[in-house]
Amino acid sequence: MASFALDPEQFKWCAQVRDWAAERLRPLAEAGEPGRVNRPLLAALGELGLLARLFPGTALELCLLRESLARECTEAETALALQGLGAHPLLESPELAARWIPRVVSGEAVAAFALTEPGAGSDAAALELAAEPAPGGWRLTGEKCWISNAPEADVYTVFARTTPGAGARGVTAFAVPADRPGLGGERLDMLSPHPIGRLRFDAVPVGEQDVIGEVDRGFRVAMTTLNRFRPSVGAFAVGMAQAALDAAAAHAASRTAFGAPLKELQAVSHTLAEMATRTEAARLLVYAAAEAYDSGATWTARSSAMAKLFATETAQYAVDAAVQIHGARALERGHLLEHLYREVRAPRIYEGATEVQRSIIAKELFA
Repeated sequence: MASFALDPEQFKWCAQVRDWAAERLRPLAEAGEPGRVNRPLLAALGELGLLARLFPGTALELCLLRESLARECTEAETALALQGLGAHPLLESPELAARWIPRVVSGEAVAAFALTEPGAGSDAAALELAAEPAPGGWRLTGEKCWISNAPEADVYTVFARTTPGAGARGVTAFAVPADRPGLGGERLDMLSPHPIGRLRFDAVPVGEQDVIGEVDRGFRVAMTTLNRFRPSVGAFAVGMAQAALDAAAAHAASRTAFGAPLKELQAVSHTLAEMATRTEAARLLVYAAAEAYDSGATWTARSSAMAKLFATETAQYAVDAAVQIHGARALERGHLLEHLYREVRAPRIYEGATEVQRSIIAKELFA
């Protein structure tokens, strides 16, 4: 893997994004209702030109953007990332991209990536949502679960089984507008404060014009999208880890205990040193993975898996350690670390759980 360093312009741009997040985006996030799509926040992301950076920006740009937003406003980071995840597959179809991407980039239309099912999470090839042949196309019948932005999105990238018993080779991706008859769902109350829900398909009609890519090749669409976004999940985690480290360091410098600032206690200072070292190591792994993806390197799969694995586990450690340094005040509702504690758990599961990343890395060792 190559070593990596940002240039001055990249540092300057990241600082600008952090300023926007703190000054313009965080107030909109705080005014929104937890667990609901925040359309004013999306509109602001569009006005600032940040959503436009998703298409067709590089993996490194995406990582820098997600890390910078996450340090100041995790809601803005997640709103942006979900737009990218839901809409990126549409680039496979010029007609669908022309219809939806401008509206997604402006923040007018909300996109969602609908892959996971009650019985198909980490084993995405096991999905069962049925696409049954019908005049002019297919009818979708079944359920999707734990879908971000559901059921409030305007368009869903839906993965359905067009060939029974064919595993990954029998899946097709469809762009399904929210107003299609037979499509419904409800919100799920989750640990993290983001819009997540269940979708139900009752013979929802889709046609050839809704197919993303090729029939029975939808699993490739899903994996291409996830491979692009996997390093940036690590960037989201790095942003949270850095926010936790900054908060812990500031608290340790100002809080007095046993006659001295907390930072003078070796147990605290060594914990901060460990947090800083792990966070920087995670950051470098993420940047290296993004660079590998952008250059088409043969080790992209291994690098991306390592980045997501290490960064998300590091963020969990850093947030937990920061809570410990703060003590009970960090557990109060509304405290930054209480918020981060709820945010940090999910990235170790979605877009490939920690255990899946270890399996990918191990497989690559013997390839």
